[in-house]
Amino acid sequence: MRLFIKNIKLLHNIEISTSIRKVSGKEMAILPCIENAWLVVEDGRIHSFGEMAAMPETDADEIIDATGKMVLPAWCDSHTHIVFAAPRDGEFVDRIKGLSYEEVARRGGGILNSARRLNEMDEAELYDQSLARLHKVMAQGTGAIEIKSGYGLCLEGELKMLRVIRKLKENAGIPIKASFLAAHAYPVEYKHDKEGYIKLIIEKILPIVAGEGLADYMDVFCEQGFFEVPETERILEAGWKYGLKPKIHANQLHHSGGVEVGVKYKALSVDHLECVGEAEIESLKGSNTMPVLLPGAAFFLGMHYQPARKIIDAGLPVCLATDYNPGSCPSGNVPLLLSIACTQLRMTPEEAVNAVTINGAAAMELEHEMGTIKVGKRANLILTKKIPSLAYIPYDYGNNNVERLIINC
Repeated sequence: MRLFIKNIKLLHNIEISTSIRKVSGKEMAILPCIENAWLVVEDGRIHSFGEMAAMPETDADEIIDATGKMVLPAWCDSHTHIVFAAPRDGEFVDRIKGLSYEEVARRGGGILNSARRLNEMDEAELYDQSLARLHKVMAQGTGAIEIKSGYGLCLEGELKMLRVIRKLKENAGIPIKASFLAAHAYPVEYKHDKEGYIKLIIEKILPIVAGEGLADYMDVFCEQGFFEVPETERILEAGWKYGLKPKIHANQLHHSGGVEVGVKYKALSVDHLECVGEAEIESLKGSNTMPVLLPGAAFFLGMHYQPARKIIDAGLPVCLATDYNPGSCPSGNVPLLLSIACTQLRMTPEEAVNAVTINGAAAMELEHEMGTIKVGKRANLILTKKIPSLAYIPYDYGNNNVERLIINC
């Protein structure tokens, strides 16, 4: 299959002579592009591209005239909980009436609510619902995604989730990474036996997950009242023994020590980061751990936003991800995420796009396959509608300016 796209208004985030793994600090504001461009895709890979003035003659199975339209790398959403059984709109109303996220959780809501419903649902129905959500975010430009377990909170439930994720990997047509997040909350039956639940994760669930190859990463919700630093370290050490790299929920509600423990254990990423100061930033400097910001959750919960400017100005990379989940961020809409990042985190459109393309790919170890327009990379691409500028994508908030997600061409 050979696809030829011509008259591209702007071909964004091109990579020619270098090998970019991620962009950091001031580099995040740079988004290399070609004006009035062409691009050829062959057998699912980027074959060639350049300026229309030097367009070669080419045969193609499909030709797209992209006059007035732009082409970008597909969004790489590195933090989601898209496999879940039911929405939590009742809790949404509780929070409007004044209950905090933590108060909702103490009343049996939150993660425990999702776990109860998931364990009641048939695996086939869970898969069908999750595939429908995945198709919805793909229509908004998502071309690679990470999905976590963590709503099972028991052997059978966690394995059910991870097997659904594996089936999505097989059928969705885009790269999917799976994170094992049994350490998401303590189930009701282990409320007074936290040690017992940690042993269940380490001694019973983890060996099966690793043995069946169900997860790429090990995740922990490192937070006060959930899994604090000592418990997080034990679980991460156990995951490393099976070759599962860490990805940590860190510093969402408090200065929990999650960033520092993530750096210590060479986590691929530390995610959330609403509570970040100089100590956490200093810890991240010199590490390979990616700071992943989830401003959609802060928006939906009415919390303060992550200090993106402070992190970028410190010379660090920033990744953006949706945190799509039924409780704190029931949206996988990346264009809306870009709007929040620009208006509330004061990121420029170029910084925001870098954060959810090349840096999003890096947070899933896909930077050699995704995230930029480079010859040989996977051709998971966004073709926009006719828009005046890149800034129009976050400017036109709440609307989808993605005309087509190009995959498997």
